[in-house]
This record gives sequence, C-alpha cells and structure tokens, in this order.
Amino acid sequence: MTKLPENYLPLSQATYYILLSLREARHGYGIMQDVEEISHGDVTMGPGTLYGALSKLEKQGVICKTDVKSDDRRKYYELTRTGVTVLQLEYKRLVSLVKNAEVIIEDLEG
Repeated sequence: MTKLPENYLPLSQATYYILLSLREARHGYGIMQDVEEISHGDVTMGPGTLYGALSKLEKQGVICKTDVKSDDRRKYYELTRTGVTVLQLEYKRLVSLVKNAEVIIEDLEG
C-alpha cells in the first residue's frame, strides 16, 4: 500500500531543507552546502544525519538516485513526483501555521 503524500507530514526541519535543496539533482556534500546556504546558516548537518535521512527518503519514494555524469562516482539525488508534492504540502502547512498565529503573536508583543 502506497502512502499518500499527506502522510509524510510534518517533516523535520532537516528533512524539509534536504527536500528544498533537491530542487535540482545534488550529491551529498552539495546538499549539505546548499542547506546551510538556504537556511542562512541556521541548519548545518553532518554526514550521518544527511545520509540517514537520504536513505529513509529514498526507501519512502520521496527521492531517488539519478545519474548526472556517467564518470562521476558520487551519488546524486533528486525529488520524485511524490517528493515534490510532499514539499509543496509541507510549505503550505508551514505558511498556514504562521498565518494562523500572526495576530496572536502581534497581540502578545503589545
């Protein structure tokens, strides 16, 4: 039985940034660099965290390995259609969280 994209939510912060990074095919070190860049340094991950997450995401069918250059020994990953949908749903979920809290937070700030 295939999981619906909604069933992968909510994503961890690290997983969310990994999926954002895979807007184009990247290898592991490239993902780590891009995650740090797009999070403005808020998220840094080591190889253990990254490769554990990549393995899980690949088994779930959210990402897949891809060939970028035939002579390159590195493994490249990209989003599957399911992965794109999961990322879009998580983005919408996060926007909704912020929007719903906006007035309350503004009131708390006085």
